[in-house]
Amino acid sequence: MPIEIKELNIRINVSEGQAKASDETEQGRKVTQSDLVAQCVEQVIEILSKTHER
Repeated sequence: MPIEIKELNIRINVSEGQAKASDETEQGRKVTQSDLVAQCVEQVIEILSKTHER
């Protein structure tokens, strides 16, 4: 018999100190918002091109 989930509660806590630490890359430089947007756009274009090849 399948289980039906009618409500799902998710809670997270974000502190300012943790957010700053996660913005750094492996080389230790800060990731700017424009760099992040550029990376996302490249990944989306790559995914779209793969789906059109099929």
